[in-house]
Order: sequence, then C-alpha cells, then structure tokens
Amino acid sequence: MSRLLDEILSDENITLAQKRVYANKGASGVDGIGVQELSKYMEENWESIKRQIQERKYKPQPVLRVEIPKPNGGVRKLGIPTVVDRVIEQAITQVLSPIFDPLFNEHSYGFRPGRRCEQAIVKLLEYFNDGYEWIVDIDLEKFFDNVPQDRLMSLVNNVIHDGDTESLIRKYLQAGVMVKDKYEETKLGTPQGGNLSPLLSNIMLNELDKELESRGLNFVRYADDCVIVVKSEAAAKRVMYSITDWIERKLGLKVNATKTHTCRPMKLKYLGFGFWKDSEKWRARPHQDSLSKIKRKLKQLCKRSWSIGLKYRIGKLNEVIRGWINYFRIADMKEAMTIIHKHLMTQIRVVIWKQWKVPSKREWGLVKLGIERWKAHEASYAKGYYPVINLPQVKKAISKEILTRRLNLVSPLDYYLEKRVCN
Repeated sequence: MSRLLDEILSDENITLAQKRVYANKGASGVDGIGVQELSKYMEENWESIKRQIQERKYKPQPVLRVEIPKPNGGVRKLGIPTVVDRVIEQAITQVLSPIFDPLFNEHSYGFRPGRRCEQAIVKLLEYFNDGYEWIVDIDLEKFFDNVPQDRLMSLVNNVIHDGDTESLIRKYLQAGVMVKDKYEETKLGTPQGGNLSPLLSNIMLNELDKELESRGLNFVRYADDCVIVVKSEAAAKRVMYSITDWIERKLGLKVNATKTHTCRPMKLKYLGFGFWKDSEKWRARPHQDSLSKIKRKLKQLCKRSWSIGLKYRIGKLNEVIRGWINYFRIADMKEAMTIIHKHLMTQIRVVIWKQWKVPSKREWGLVKLGIERWKAHEASYAKGYYPVINLPQVKKAISKEILTRRLNLVSPLDYYLEKRVCN
C-alpha cells in the first residue's frame, strides 16, 4: 500500500474526517444511514472497509441525485453520497488539499483554506477601480456534470504519482447516481455535492488559471464562476472568443454560449453581488436578486400559518439574518437593511398579535406592556392585522426594544452596522 493511501486511511485522519462529516450534518445517501448512526456504523464496519480499500476491492455506493429548484427556473442537480463515502472522500481531501493548494493560482478563491468569497469581490473591485471596466463573464455549462474524467485524473497523476489513491478517486468519479430509484453511470463529471468535488474542480480549473496568467489577463475565479477584466470592449470580445475556444479544445469543457457575455460592472452579477459607482469609486452591494431572495425567505419564516413557538421562529430568523449579512458584510446595503428591518418588525408584530388570538388576551398583553387600558381595548377590538399593527399603541407596546432585547430577535439593520466591512 502506498504511503499516501496509508496517510489517508490513518486513524487520526479518518477520525477527523468523521467529525467534519458529522458537524456538516446533511441528508442520508442511498443506504439510508444518517449522520446520527455514523459513529456506530464506522465502529462496526470500518476495519472491513479499510481492508477492501487497501486491496482495491472497495466499491463506493452510487450517489443519490436530488434536484434543487433555482429561483429563476430550472433545477440544480446535487449528488448526496452515503455518510461513509463522505467520510472517505473527506479523508482524501484532507490529505490532498495541502499538496495541491500551493499549486493553485492566487486569484482562485473558492473552496480553499483561508479564502472566502469576500476576498474575490474585494479583488474584483480593485480591478474595476484600476480602470479594468470591461468584463468577460464565462459560464461553464453544467461544469460538474461535464468534467472529462481522464483529463482530470491525468492532472491528479501529474502531482501525486500514486496508483492506489488515484484508483480510489476514479472509483468515486464512476460510482454512478441513483435517479428516482434507477441507476445511471457517470462516465463524465464529478458529482456536485460530494466532499471531494470542490478540490477536483480546482485541480481541473487551475489549468484555466494558468492559461489566463500566461496571457497576462486579470481575473477572479470562485469554483467554476470566472470573470476576466480588461480595459476596452474590443479586448473583452476578443478575449471571450479566444478563451472560449481554448476551454473547449484544451479542457474538453462546454462553454454556455448564451450566458457567456461581455458587460460593464453595473450589469454584472457575481457571487450574489452587484456593483455600482459613486463619485469616487466602484462599490459592491447585494444584487437585486439576492435581496429578493432574502425577503422571500424572511417572509416564509414569518408565515402566520406556520404554527410553531415564537422562540423557535425567532431562532430560525436569526440564523438566516446572521448568515446572509455575514456573507454580504462588505457590501453597501444600509438602505436595503433599513427597509428589510422595518418589514421584519411588522411581520413579527403580526405573528405575536395572531398568537394572542382573542381580544381579551390582546388587551391584556398591551396593558402588560404599558399601554393605557382604553387604548389597549380600542386596538384589541379593531379589525384587520396590518391596520391594527400600525396603530401607535401597538407599535409602542411591541417595540423594537421588546423584540430585540427581550425576545432576542436580530435586527437586520443593527447587525449589518455592527458587522459591515467598508470596501
């Protein structure tokens, strides 16, 4: 057995991989075993699985194909490996990442240790403000489904020269998928959703990075989202056609001709961000599609028909608010957060008003919160949720301070002002 595979299968590495898979949760694969059962299953079966891998007899199970609807129509296909295969893939990734990462380009930001989306956006803004205001937005058609496996494995071999590890990786590439209880072969691609796929995608697309660098082009890439920046429209068109031809000839990937285009920064949507220019420089903000998405999500969590406790509802809202703002914290969005904050406060007041149910309970609640009884009585017997919620005595009783301090609701505006990073 090779030294590299020995390192992958070491107790220390497998234990760490198992902990990470457990922490990431996720759905069960085709065998129905969940992360809660992982520890016991590994304890009972790992020695047998390890021996099969060492003898090149292990066969990964097919990934479970699920389709995630996209907001603009269509679906995104994801593959869910079994939890055991997720552990093995994670173990491979933990050993190979330190080998490959130093070889990757500095302008590649996706799925790499110590690198984040916001760094890609900051770099892109630097280019814009240096005068590179024409963009080539490359769209790779179904990238994860179309990766040529032989080319990919050749790139892996060029670095690690390890037959045992390469054999195991190829087995994962060719494990197949289960689509509606029907098995399908995977002779192309690397399943999006597997723990190994992000590293493999960077290995493949690092070849594109090297080509762009050799041509002296400025670019930013995050996984398969790549934009190139130049100083003129003519240069942008020339680069778009020549790079498209190179990608299809040299990498064997497909470029989506209808979505690949040239544009100016204000027309670009990249990693959920949009761009605008004030009197001094280019800045980033959440794209309108991203704002629409968070508004829909918050509205869904505030549905009055969702019969759950207020504490649980606020907990879920806080998760979404914190996660979204942490992602977009470098963006200019004070005005947008002000509007979302106002809408959220109104929606939560409606939820509370409905939970009080009957006029007598509503009157009692308002009085307890310091409203004069006659004003509380007037509001409690009024009709319609939103007209009542906007009455001064109701807004005063169920105030922002009550919602944020007593009920611990995160204010989108306050949290943004606390977390924002000026660009």
